Amino acid sequence: MQKVVQAKTVFSSPVHFLAFGFGSGLSPFAPGTAGTLAAIPLYLLLAPLPLWAYLLAVLVVSAVGVWICGESSRRLGVHDYGGIVWDEFAGFLLTMTAAPAGWVWVVAGFFLFRLFDVWKPWPIRVIDRDLQGGLGIMLDDILAGIYAFLVLQLLARQFAG
Repeated sequence: MQKVVQAKTVFSSPVHFLAFGFGSGLSPFAPGTAGTLAAIPLYLLLAPLPLWAYLLAVLVVSAVGVWICGESSRRLGVHDYGGIVWDEFAGFLLTMTAAPAGWVWVVAGFFLFRLFDVWKPWPIRVIDRDLQGGLGIMLDDILAGIYAFLVLQLLARQFAG
């Protein structure tokens, strides 16, 4: 059984606050899904940026996430605690790279990312199981984001014109 992290722990530490996706990872039900939902407003803020700036933001979110997730995990004494959802932020933002505008695409990206994050096709499952630390926490979601990005781009080519 995984230990329960209290809200006061999350909200008293900037590291935990970010790792827990601004508190969304405290959701008692499907924290990864809650974290992905919480990433949507960040995506909407970044979406109008030129592609190079959007990619830079995704790179920063991902690179900083390795440290944030690793440090939060270390402080909690639990590898990849379920409430650590910064990796979902990075994966969803990667999924939405160069996505067509509109809520249909946001919803499609959300579901595709969640599908690959839960399903964990090869090599995601191996990385999730074998790679420790912040890189291990982040990398499986980054790969899920790449898979979801590829499918979203195929759908966009087919249906967005």
